[in-house]
Amino acid sequence: MSMEEQKDLYGYIGSYTNDVQKTGITLFRLDRLSGAITLLDTYTDLPNASFLALNADRTVLYAVSETDTYLGGFGGSAAAYAIEAGTWKLTRLNQQATGGTAPCYISVDQTNSAVYVANYSSGSVTSYKIEEGGGLSEPTQLVKHEGTLGPRTDRQERPHAHSIVLAPDNRYAISADLGLDRLIVSRVDAEGGTLQPHGETAVKPGAGPRHLVYSADSRFVYAVGELDSTVTVLAYEASAGTLTALQSLSTLPEGFSGESTCADIHLSRDGRHVYVSNRGHDSIAVYAVDGQSGTLSVVGWQATLGQTPRNFALTPQGDFLLAANQGSDSITVFRVDAESGMLQETGQAAAVSRPVCLKFL
Repeated sequence: MSMEEQKDLYGYIGSYTNDVQKTGITLFRLDRLSGAITLLDTYTDLPNASFLALNADRTVLYAVSETDTYLGGFGGSAAAYAIEAGTWKLTRLNQQATGGTAPCYISVDQTNSAVYVANYSSGSVTSYKIEEGGGLSEPTQLVKHEGTLGPRTDRQERPHAHSIVLAPDNRYAISADLGLDRLIVSRVDAEGGTLQPHGETAVKPGAGPRHLVYSADSRFVYAVGELDSTVTVLAYEASAGTLTALQSLSTLPEGFSGESTCADIHLSRDGRHVYVSNRGHDSIAVYAVDGQSGTLSVVGWQATLGQTPRNFALTPQGDFLLAANQGSDSITVFRVDAESGMLQETGQAAAVSRPVCLKFL
């Protein structure tokens, strides 16, 4: 059965935990006919599993544990889980320290050779090699971000690495640092499990870059600013690993005066639309992509029908979008209009404690 013909899809939800709600990872099924979500299994062995990533063949799930200590040492941790074919149940392979506090993002290189983690509170990136069987090696490198801080003294008091994203050709990686208002580019040595300094690009002061995504043709990068609720379009020269800012747009509708911050950003499967989550306005902003210039234009907004939408995910076929509403303990499901890019309510939702990340198999 081809991906397009699959009636049921499976995926994982990462959640913040506490002494009462201990589930960090949840396995779920999505019915592509109705959009209904069924929760299938829960895992309580990893506290604050706030970000997830999958290897290319979908046989291993990687997750951060967003804490400040692990086994009595400084910093949080990252874990690897084997995925059982057919049931999609998880078996933990191993867990390793990150050497940095509050790890909040994890990514796998395109060759399944290395894993990278962004440590938010300590402003650093940790590298690992992937061992035979999919487990994580001990950390191979810890890169600390340094530089001039942004103007928001309440949030930019020190470097804050918020993501680390591999380029489609695996030659470079970009780390968004919220505290420095910079996108930090590194050369990738996947075989050695390390990153080498390459360059930096500044965004608008006070933007607080958080997450980013490459365009379908890899000529552009779209970076979301958490603090000023903007999305920045940058030209990306793949051969040189350089970025040039082209455009900055608000993620909020004109006239909105409440408090809001951005969280996540994704590109539609066909590359024609960009989606951004607003926490406070509690919406998904929808943009149309100009295929030639890479610039964006506003299509509209869709309320997520919940509070504080953090991460969200598009199905692999691009027909549904699921929003993780951290503040209202819910996952809400929307159907995607392929032509306009806009979202349509399905009436489907699931109750999940403090969901903050979604990944489809």
